[in-house]
Amino acid sequence: MHEPIAPDSRRVTRPTPLRQAVFDALAEMIASGQLKPGQHLVESELADHLGVSRQPIREALQRLQVDGWVELRPAYGAYVHTPTPEEVDQLLGVRSVLEAYSAYGAALNRTEEHIARLWELQEVGVSALAADDERVLVDANTAFHQYIVDISGNRVLAELISQVQRRVRWYYTPIARPRGREAWNEHAELIRAITDGDAEEAQKLMRLHADRTTEFYRKEIAGAPETFAR
Repeated sequence: MHEPIAPDSRRVTRPTPLRQAVFDALAEMIASGQLKPGQHLVESELADHLGVSRQPIREALQRLQVDGWVELRPAYGAYVHTPTPEEVDQLLGVRSVLEAYSAYGAALNRTEEHIARLWELQEVGVSALAADDERVLVDANTAFHQYIVDISGNRVLAELISQVQRRVRWYYTPIARPRGREAWNEHAELIRAITDGDAEEAQKLMRLHADRTTEFYRKEIAGAPETFAR
């Protein structure tokens, strides 16, 4: 027998577009390095910058604290969270497993058009590295890895990776230039393995690539935290 839902049950309420827009804008400012780890976040300044009132800023900061982007310190205010080595190890470790699997799938599903596009993205990254353009370099790296996920055709994998992608970019930004030349050489090796349809080799190379990035982060950032806050 079907029983009606109790009348005092909570209703699902949708977040207003403004709240979500403010949350996304602040998260993006942190991930891109516009707001630095340890930086004091002043509600009035953020409100002026985004052209909104302080209320949605306050609400966004509460959500950002829950998601690990911000620390709210009683009597002191809000500060951008400084990632710990343990946090980075855990997230990049998950990313390593997911992206290795994406490379495996990409090698099985690749087409000539896919390979051509990968080399185009590779050229964007190499050019940005030569021009010492950090923003384009980070965006190109994100686009390269995302496209490999797209080629794999695995929707569940794409959804899982999307959940960590912004935070990965946050961690990657301060090492994008010093890690750049080695990283993009590894990308070229990976493209060749995908081109050959060698799924096992592509998986191995992607795992090695991700692990090297994690190790580089440990040495450069964990050993000198001020590098992240530059």
